Amino acid sequence: MVRKLIIIGSGPAGYTAAVYAARAELKPLVLAGEKAGGQLMNTGVVENWPGAEEGVRGPELMIEMRQQALKFGAEMVDKQATKVDLSQRPFKVWVGEKMYEAEAVIVATGAESVMSGVPGEKELLGRGVATCAVCDAPFYRDKVTYVIGGGDAAAEDALALTKYAKEVYLVHRRDELRASKIMVRRVKENEKIKILWNTELKEVLGKDKVEKIKVKDNQSGEEKELAADGVFLAIGHKPATEMFKNQLTLDEKRYIKVSMEYPVVTQTNIQGVFAAGDVVDYRYKQAVTAAGMGCQAALDAEKYLEQ
Repeated sequence: MVRKLIIIGSGPAGYTAAVYAARAELKPLVLAGEKAGGQLMNTGVVENWPGAEEGVRGPELMIEMRQQALKFGAEMVDKQATKVDLSQRPFKVWVGEKMYEAEAVIVATGAESVMSGVPGEKELLGRGVATCAVCDAPFYRDKVTYVIGGGDAAAEDALALTKYAKEVYLVHRRDELRASKIMVRRVKENEKIKILWNTELKEVLGKDKVEKIKVKDNQSGEEKELAADGVFLAIGHKPATEMFKNQLTLDEKRYIKVSMEYPVVTQTNIQGVFAAGDVVDYRYKQAVTAAGMGCQAALDAEKYLEQ
């Protein structure tokens, strides 16, 4: 059985693509993965989702989007795609030994924040440990916060937190930031940001929420515990593109390249294969922009299949 459309991945991009494709009667098959829902499944309250005045919990939003796609006729398989062959139509997608075929494919496998791997980090994710200050900064009004990293993402997170937090510390393992010159200047000129140079995060401490962090001075070897309300990991993001690296064109950061030009904005280097969300976008990384791109990909796929 050759399907019209397979969507690989879930989250805002995948689920939005599924809603639009299902409403267009394409009967999309969504390979959502064992951990369906993307990064929002680890997010507390999302206050910047349009139309949710009181905010909405990340997992609840993803469940509602999933149910909406199912309502219009999308088919969900909560298993991970393991291999693809995009060299010719129909395109082939494997889940283990089972193979699916489709006339068009939307890749929405997303990206994940790079974790530091220190003890306590995973256990307190969503309870003081976060990966997006732009999303969560308002929850840390008058709190003590730490941003881990030294690149543009870390600088942006630190600057975003200064609007709300009482104290903002930027923890960097070197003696010079990797961020662009303009971002370095903005950080250093902001009196609210204090930089802990040559310092590494060693542990996140707390029972039900973040209470302290343990850091190490990598010059002197001294370790100490610091009171903390929030820890923001800004080490970087890793796109889920390993499966596509020899078939789709990737940029220097390993994100999938799409045309970004009308009339087919989400087109990859292969006609009939589209990509959307955080697997493409390393600049904005917002749920609403991922959802918007998922809509574009579904409309692009619908037009392609019509032609």
